[in-house]
Order: sequence, then C-alpha cells, then structure tokens
Amino acid sequence: MSAERLRDPRQRAERAARILDVAADLLLRHGYRRVTIDDVAAGAGIGKGTVYLHWKTREQLFGAVFAREVLRAMDELRQALREDPGACLLHRFARAYFLAITDRPLLLSFLLADPDLVGKLTSSPDPARDERHGAMARDYLGLLAEHGLLRDDMSVDELGYAYQATFEGFLRAGGASDGREQRADLLARTVRRAFETESAVADATLRDVAAAVVTLLGDLIDADRAESGIPEG
Repeated sequence: MSAERLRDPRQRAERAARILDVAADLLLRHGYRRVTIDDVAAGAGIGKGTVYLHWKTREQLFGAVFAREVLRAMDELRQALREDPGACLLHRFARAYFLAITDRPLLLSFLLADPDLVGKLTSSPDPARDERHGAMARDYLGLLAEHGLLRDDMSVDELGYAYQATFEGFLRAGGASDGREQRADLLARTVRRAFETESAVADATLRDVAAAVVTLLGDLIDADRAESGIPEG
C-alpha cells in the first residue's frame, strides 16, 4: 500500500492518534524489542510508508508513544487543579501525579527504565525536554515557597532534590496493584510532614497558586506536543 498523504489536518491527526494507539498496545503486550513498524502499520490498517509520514524512525514513533503518556498524565494534573485549587499543595500534587503515573503501565516502565518494555528509549535522553520539565518543577516549587507553602529551613533546590528522591522511591518500591490508593495516601502524608509548612493556607492563595501552576503545565504540554508531533486529544 502506498503512503497516503492527507491534506485535512483533522484526518491527519486522527491517523496519527490511531498509529500511537496501536503502537502503545503492541509495546504493552510484546515489549520494545519485538514490535516493528510493520506490526504497527498492520494493526492500524495502513501501509508502512504511511507510518513514516508521521515519524521518520521506529525510535521516534515509540518515543512519541511515551511522550503522549506524559502529556496525558500532565493534563490529568491540570484538570485536577482546575477542579480544586487545593491540588496545588505539594502533598496533593504528589498524590495525583503518583496515581496518574501508576495508572499508565507504559509511563511507569519508561520512568523506571524497564529494558524489556521500553528498550533503548531509556538510554536516549532528550536534553531539551528534560530541561523543560526540570524548569517547570523548579518554577512550581518556587511558587510554593514564595507563598509560604513549604518549610523554610531548606533551599528550594535542596527540597526539590529530596522531594524527587522521595517520589521516585515510592514509584520504585512498587507493591500490589490494588494498593495504589494506599501507597498514594502514604506518599502524600510523607511529603506533607517532610516538606510543607503547618500554617493554614488562605483560599485566595490556593486559587492564585493553582492558576499559576495550570499555566506552567499548559506551557509544558504545548511545548512537548509540538516537539513530539503528537495530535491533541
């Protein structure tokens, strides 16, 4: 089957989404080493050349699969903040993000560098993306510190390092799949006691911080989507 170039942006986005859906399913079932572009094309009902109209290499395609998982997790966080400004507090943000990650096996495998499921993608970092995400995390913690929502006996950099180590430790510790909520609750309690102030927080402060974090997440989502060629939705 010859490669079909679609002029309608909506149809092109729908086709790209279908390709990513198929690739994600195959990766989850068979792992990185066993999935080929031919497999993805067959599953999506298109020609191999059509896949290459969207992503030039197998690694770019599979990288986009994981990038989309990250986007969906971040969008879930953004929606939580829109619905409840209190979700901007570090312990609640950590809980929501933990659940968003552990609900996505591919994303969890990528973050934990599972060689069977994600292969060499874990050893091919994206410096620009890493810098964007690192900057967003620093800006987020800076906002919390600026509004008196974090303990003041640690610098933002020190707190960020300790928080990341705590969060990643909970991800790596694993546990029964039916215990996700309990582990998320334990993470939230740990983060709150270790890194947050015990002072009461005004509703207006929460609304201001939440709005700012929604903007940070939105900018990050837009940049990641543009770089990865991932359609919205």
